[in-house]
Amino acid sequence: MTAPSKQRNPLRDPRDKRLPRIAGPSGLVIFGVTGDLSRKKLMPAIYDLANRGLLPPGFALVGFARRDWADQDFMQVVHDAVKEHARTPFRQTVWDQLAEGIRFVQGTFDDDSAFDSLAATIADLDRDRGTGGNHAFYLSVPPSAFTTVVNQLKRAGLASGENPSQWRRVVIEKPFGHDLASAKQLNKTVNAVFPEESVFRIDHYLGKETVQNILALRFANQLYEPIWNANYVDHVQITMAEDIGLGGRAGYYDGIGAARDVIQNHLLQLLALIAMEEPVSFKPSDLRTEKVKVLSATRPALPLAETTARGQYTGGWQGGQKVPGLLEEGGFSKDSTTETYAAITAEVNTRRWAGVPFYLRTGKRLGRRVTEVAVVFKRAPHLPFDDTATEELGQNALVVRVQPDEGVTIRFGSKVPGNTMEVRDVTMDFGYGHAFTESSPEAYERLLLDVLLGEPSLFPKNDEVELSWEILDPVLRHWAGAGAPEKYKAGTWGPASADAMMARTGRHWRRP
Repeated sequence: MTAPSKQRNPLRDPRDKRLPRIAGPSGLVIFGVTGDLSRKKLMPAIYDLANRGLLPPGFALVGFARRDWADQDFMQVVHDAVKEHARTPFRQTVWDQLAEGIRFVQGTFDDDSAFDSLAATIADLDRDRGTGGNHAFYLSVPPSAFTTVVNQLKRAGLASGENPSQWRRVVIEKPFGHDLASAKQLNKTVNAVFPEESVFRIDHYLGKETVQNILALRFANQLYEPIWNANYVDHVQITMAEDIGLGGRAGYYDGIGAARDVIQNHLLQLLALIAMEEPVSFKPSDLRTEKVKVLSATRPALPLAETTARGQYTGGWQGGQKVPGLLEEGGFSKDSTTETYAAITAEVNTRRWAGVPFYLRTGKRLGRRVTEVAVVFKRAPHLPFDDTATEELGQNALVVRVQPDEGVTIRFGSKVPGNTMEVRDVTMDFGYGHAFTESSPEAYERLLLDVLLGEPSLFPKNDEVELSWEILDPVLRHWAGAGAPEKYKAGTWGPASADAMMARTGRHWRRP
């Protein structure tokens, strides 16, 4: 007796050998479709998901903006974005099926009639495309517009489905407030319309394969667990460096600064993954429970004048060309105190990590673009190698490279070939591009699919957001009364105060 043949999805890329999760009937509404995030990340990610056969055949995409566009105009915008930025090859059959579900609604966030039109468009899609009343609303808009949009969704009857089997979800881009008080108010406003299980706060770093590999590295291997504690770890460095400036982004960045933009979300989430205990399971609730425990136990080290540093880049040379300083770039006032570099020392007061400093740093116009987590181990208590100079043998380290060269490096001492017992640092390296034939999905692919599946593991809950602000708020208050940030030249690795912060404890920053 022959087994029945399985129905093949014609949109599934035959080269994709994995067994992926596939979204059910659903649609996505994007507010802010004219912005760079939508054009460079969201629209290409939607196409890539469709190209991999992970979206339902009747998937719908609705754009909402002030532009005077017809459906065909928006369709062309999506087409151009896909052709320019999509990760997977363009296939006409995939595009044709996706294009059938593309719609556009013109209006402003305070326009009741526009949201009524949006409700009618979604009803039409449910009938014509079979989206089943399941829709996610992506707020790629300034935080000041969050309250208006979610309240309009409620007024128009879009915040909940017609029956319990239908779902409605809201996706919020960072920043999640600008301090603890505003974060609490934002959470209260959003949760008054959408229950917490329907709120997805996007932190695109958590969608990166290498960030998720931290969990695999720690909990799928017995090798590291015995030494993953204060008995063996000297300190941890978490770095997110960018070599670009802020030209054209003054409207978003001025008054926000590096700490709010990166440390409060990306870097503290990485800290939580490094420091958390093993969860009971990898269910979203169990993962979040362990992250919350870590953040609850984390505080900035004191005194803040010695354990933190901030800076603002000035003009200099980078990549062989002269670049302006922040205050020479358009949109920034000449007396702006917005920091473009921020470094803090955090303490995780748990039995595993007591006494181990976590150094978090981020900055613009630094030496190169790199994000990494370095777990630096204590030195061997005794070195019986007479021919080895102390400066030639550093500390063992395990480095997780998040971007751009994704992988893991282990640094250790090894004998130099020859007739003397001389030991120097060497590295063992794992690179995603060399070890796996398939390319890693873009972070927004994973996160958008998780939204449609209702899988919240990679999205911070409101208590995680509020705990992160509790950690950062004392630092921001200290800086607010400390005058202007220290200057550093573009192309360097930050202000001198950041090096002094490390030197006080006999340590130094890694050069990525």
